[in-house]
Amino acid sequence: MYYVFVALLVILLIGLLSSIKIVNTGYIFVLERFGQYKASLEPGWHFIIPFVDFVRRKISTKQQILDIEPQSVITKDNVKISIDNVIFYKVMNARDAVYNIENYKSGIVYSTITNMRNIVGNMTLDEVLSGRDMINSELLKVVDEVTDAYGIKILSVEIKNIITPSEIQQAMEKQMRAERDKRATILQAEGQKQGEIARAEGEKQAKILQAEAEKEANIRRAEGLKESQLLEAQGKANAIEIIAQAQAEAISRVNKSIIESGTNSTVIALKQVEALQEMAKNPANKLILPNEAISSLGSIAAIAEMLKKDK
Repeated sequence: MYYVFVALLVILLIGLLSSIKIVNTGYIFVLERFGQYKASLEPGWHFIIPFVDFVRRKISTKQQILDIEPQSVITKDNVKISIDNVIFYKVMNARDAVYNIENYKSGIVYSTITNMRNIVGNMTLDEVLSGRDMINSELLKVVDEVTDAYGIKILSVEIKNIITPSEIQQAMEKQMRAERDKRATILQAEGQKQGEIARAEGEKQAKILQAEAEKEANIRRAEGLKESQLLEAQGKANAIEIIAQAQAEAISRVNKSIIESGTNSTVIALKQVEALQEMAKNPANKLILPNEAISSLGSIAAIAEMLKKDK
């Protein structure tokens, strides 16, 4: 009887423990009751009926990575290449991931491979090599639509490597070397061109500066010559003015002396006679004198004769 009680107690304890289910964060438990879907257990503590409820599968709700091995693909121009992909996905509906497909990971892989071959098969090798982003975008769109029925969200599809045949790789390497040499030649020519332009610009600026310097020098020389000429003319004008003042002063003194000596009229008359004599020496000169002047000639001549005798 004791053993029976112990056995019942152990069974009860096991049943009690088995009725408690702890779901960790990042997971969902799909629960079945009598073989039918009952509920999806979120993270936390849950009580179930022992021997009645059964956890069908534990599904991770964290972002997951699926690495697809390299697959052979034939391009539009009949070049056989190998492409491998990486898929980032997340389970959004645990029930659909369990009951709508047997193995959702295999479904993602085969869907990606099939659609990748369809997309790449319509492209040439050059388009494939230069259109990775386009291929990734198309694959993401198509595969996400397919896996939506599995409760799967495709977050990203990335091409890891595109492996081409060895002869294609060699040809591509030669083309790349030729392209690099071409770019180097272009850059070298461009550098020489820029250098020539810089030198020409420098020479141009030097000539401009030299011309401006010569212009400034000529302007300064002209201004100096102008200043010197002005100073010379000013000096001559001052000298003439001084001479004229001296002559005027001398004449003033002579006139003063004549006036003081009382011989002013006699000297003036003598000067008039001498002027008339000079004018008469030239046959072309014709003198027209008034009567008063003619009448005074006698007295003027007499005065001149007296002066000669005095001399």
